[in-house]
Amino acid sequence: MNLNNVLSEIEKVDADVYDRLDTRRSALRNFANLGGKMALAAVPVAFGGLFKKAYAGTKSTADVFGILNYALTLEYLEAEFYATSLMSNNLLPAGEVKNGIITISKHETAHVNFLKTAITAAGGTPVAKPTFDFSGGKGSGNGPFKTAFTDLGLFLAVAQTFEDTGVRAYKGRAAELVGGGDYLTAALQIHSVEGRHASFIRLMRKNLGSGVGDLKPWITGKQSGINTPAVQPSYDGEELTTQATINIININGFKISADAASEAFDEPLTPEAVLKIVSIFFAS
Repeated sequence: MNLNNVLSEIEKVDADVYDRLDTRRSALRNFANLGGKMALAAVPVAFGGLFKKAYAGTKSTADVFGILNYALTLEYLEAEFYATSLMSNNLLPAGEVKNGIITISKHETAHVNFLKTAITAAGGTPVAKPTFDFSGGKGSGNGPFKTAFTDLGLFLAVAQTFEDTGVRAYKGRAAELVGGGDYLTAALQIHSVEGRHASFIRLMRKNLGSGVGDLKPWITGKQSGINTPAVQPSYDGEELTTQATINIININGFKISADAASEAFDEPLTPEAVLKIVSIFFAS
């Protein structure tokens, strides 16, 4: 590793790199003169640590851990939901549906493990996995989704709601990690995968005829395509047709309906809204 070359490349896009590193320059010069296998192995870790400090966002460490644990809580919910479905006898038909759910389950488990590892490695404490009540009964086991693991149509409807909510949840907090480097990148990587999960679930529902109306891969207005008001909070606010104060309907003379305008943009959810939505699935 030639640190002088690395710094020269970074300086091309950030002329203030040396000011950001400040007195750490002397440490960098020392790294450049290190020899031996152990020293060389330590250089990437130490060098990366310096740049994390130099380019960290404005959020405090506690704030960042709070955001990551918020994401981890949602990932626990999804991972447990899919794992439970795979243990439910005769719920998932063999073929595309079951194979897809197996893949999504692996993704969600990977998200959980990644977030736990990232929080621990950064010196934080991952939040413990809650106890869930997937009936939506807040621990009673008698909520509106109590047959979700015996009724495929209902299972997919709940899965869609979780995924759609997850997409909006990540979007709602990503801005808080701007300047956070790897943390922001990881959040956006998970966010896009959640969107793909949502599209897959919607496709499965449409193929099985379990959707209400013309179910699409995206959200139209604030329509859930699910025949219960219990999920509506996950979709409220998606009907917006104005972005950055600009009205998208028939913009610049193009024929764009309110439905099309709402479909073209996905809306974030605040942490408070998300926690209120998912709170019915926590047993305590």
